[in-house]
Amino acid sequence: MNADLARPAADPTFADVVAAREFLAEHLPPTPMWSYPALDAATGAQVYVKHENVQPVGAFKVRGGLTLLAGLSPAERARGLVTYSTGNHAQSIAYACAAFDASCTVVMPAGANPAKVRAVRALGAEVLLHGADMAGAQARAEVYALTEGRLLVSPGDTAALVAGVGTAYLEILTAEPDLDAVLVPVGSGTGAAGAVLVAAELAPGCRVIGVQSSAAPAAHDSWRAGACVTRANVTTVDGLATGRGFELPQRVLRSGLADFLLVSDADIAHAQRLLATHAHTLAEGAGAAALAAVLVHPTEFAGRRIAVVCSGGNASAAEIAALGREGD
Repeated sequence: MNADLARPAADPTFADVVAAREFLAEHLPPTPMWSYPALDAATGAQVYVKHENVQPVGAFKVRGGLTLLAGLSPAERARGLVTYSTGNHAQSIAYACAAFDASCTVVMPAGANPAKVRAVRALGAEVLLHGADMAGAQARAEVYALTEGRLLVSPGDTAALVAGVGTAYLEILTAEPDLDAVLVPVGSGTGAAGAVLVAAELAPGCRVIGVQSSAAPAAHDSWRAGACVTRANVTTVDGLATGRGFELPQRVLRSGLADFLLVSDADIAHAQRLLATHAHTLAEGAGAAALAAVLVHPTEFAGRRIAVVCSGGNASAAEIAALGREGD
C-alpha cells in the first residue's frame, strides 16, 4: 500500500522540538506540573505529575496535531487528512484540522470508546468505524487515502508529531532540570521519543523510561529486540492499544531510552485510583501507566525525584465507575 504520507521520513531533532514550542506558544499554554505529598508518601519518591490531561482535547497528542498542520502547505491542507486511532490521536488531528480549516477523516476500530468517537465527530471530523483493532483501522485508512487522494497521517511514523509532543518534555525539564527520571506511557512511542530528544540536550543525567501494558507489548518488545515486531494487542487501555512497533519512534528510542517497563492492566487501574484519591486527578488508563510503573517497582524509584506524565484524562464511563472499587 503506497498511500501518500504526511511528511513521514526525516527523523525529528531537538531543534524541531524547539521550533514546535515557539509555534505552540500561540495556541496552547504550558500545562501544570504538581507534586502531591500524599502521592509521595504512597510511592516513597518525590513525584511530579505532568498534567497533560488538561489539554483542550484531554490529552498530550494535541501538541503533535497542531505542529503537523502548521507545517503543511495550503495545498496539502486542502487535500484533507486521514488517519487511524483508538481515540486521543484522532482527537488531536481533528482538533488541528478544525483550527486550520482542513477536512479530516479518522478510521477507528469498530469497538472504539463511544465517548471518544463522539468527541472526534464533535470536532468536525468524519469517523469511519472499521476492523477489530488498530491493524484493521490502519488498512482501511490506507485504502481511503489512496482512493480519495488524501494525506495519510501515521500516528507513529510522522516526525512533526514527535516534535510537537516533545514540547511537553521541554516544559518538564525546564521546570525541573535535576530530575532523576521521567516515566512516559508508550503506545506508538511518539511521546517517549520526544522525551529522549529533549533529555539528551537539557538533562542527560535524567533517565527516560517507557511504560507499556503487558497486554499490548509491541513497542516494548520492538525496543528490546532492536527491530519492529508485532504482538497480540488485548489491553483494555485505549491509549496503549497498538499491536506493532513504529519505525521512526523506535529509532529515536534506541538512541537514548534508559529502560522500558511493562505493567498489567490491573496495575494501571490501581494507579488510576491513586491519582484520583491522592492527586485529585482523573486519568484515563494510559495517563496512569507511568505511575503504575513506580508502584510496581518501588525500590527502583525510592527516594528519587521523578516526573510521571499523565498523558490524558479521557476516561470512559466504565473507568470512572471503577475508581471507587478497590481490587478491580
